[in-house]
Amino acid sequence: VQLQASGGGLVQTGGSLRLSCAASGRTFSSYVMGWFRQAPGKEREFVGAINWNGGSTYYADSVKGRFAISRDNAKNTVYLQMNSLKPDDTAVYYCAGVRRPYIATHKFQYDDWGQGTQVTVSS
Repeated sequence: VQLQASGGGLVQTGGSLRLSCAASGRTFSSYVMGWFRQAPGKEREFVGAINWNGGSTYYADSVKGRFAISRDNAKNTVYLQMNSLKPDDTAVYYCAGVRRPYIATHKFQYDDWGQGTQVTVSS
């Protein structure tokens, strides 16, 4: 699938943003979808993922309880709701997909990537 991420922007500490990732292709509903982020000078890191039907999610400890992933297979879209944002959340956020039944947490497990959207949290 081809992926297009959007929704990034500038927000103050404690604020919220919702990122969207629109997918093309007829097999989206069979894809595990993940979100990753990369801050300047750092490795791309796992944020969270959701299985094919939204019944299972998994998050990095750094975002657990603040971020939530959901998907709408009818719209071929996955979302990342980010609440209680902190300056450390500043990064380029990427959505990624892989056709498999179970959640993947490592970047090398994903086949398809979106172009990234910048999130900046000011202190």
